Amino acid sequence: MEFNMNEGHPIEVEVGGKRYARHAIRTRFVEIGESYLDLIREYVLPVWQPGDILSSSEKVVALCQGRVVYEKDVEPGLLARFLAPFASGTPDAFGVKHPAKMQFAINECGAPRVLWAAICAGVAKLFGKHGVFYEMTGREVAGLDGFYGAEFDTYAHMGVRIPADPDGVCDEVERELGVQMMIVDANNINVEILGRSSSLALTDDDLRALIADNPAGQGTELTPFILIRPL
Repeated sequence: MEFNMNEGHPIEVEVGGKRYARHAIRTRFVEIGESYLDLIREYVLPVWQPGDILSSSEKVVALCQGRVVYEKDVEPGLLARFLAPFASGTPDAFGVKHPAKMQFAINECGAPRVLWAAICAGVAKLFGKHGVFYEMTGREVAGLDGFYGAEFDTYAHMGVRIPADPDGVCDEVERELGVQMMIVDANNINVEILGRSSSLALTDDDLRALIADNPAGQGTELTPFILIRPL
């Protein structure tokens, strides 16, 4: 098998004194309600061998689970429109700077908690600390993706939540297909392990290190699965 990786990312990495080869698996555009088991059968099993680890983006699993939020159903209120401009953001990860995402946070956590988190985050920024808002509002708010159509028009007015029971999904995949797997929320700033097969021996730190450079990419690569093979 010839290993291929997205541009700008090395095929081989070293973690914990061991070498690993990585292979970016290109898929079709995954639609809401597809089966992640069928996707792994179709795209991963033909190149998988025992001992490999599969890294899956959280978005592809969440889409299969139907974990989506439509902008028309998240009408930003006065508080969301007021708070959103004060939030931090980057061109490819503007977070709750989008009023619909801020309203999602309010719907999820309640207005008092979001307002208090915004105040604490503003104070923390004065001391150079970032990410306080998401620490206080939780993983569901931090993990909401979408409402951004620069790469795919489909996501312009739709948000994708984090997967439900990501550990359970990974164990199901191993039980049904024999593939050890982790589900990651990765971008060009940070990598978080959302779920992992219970049989995986590597630590979360080692798993993060395997994909620290976000090899799946942040644009139109269509490579939600990264196969990782010890050498």
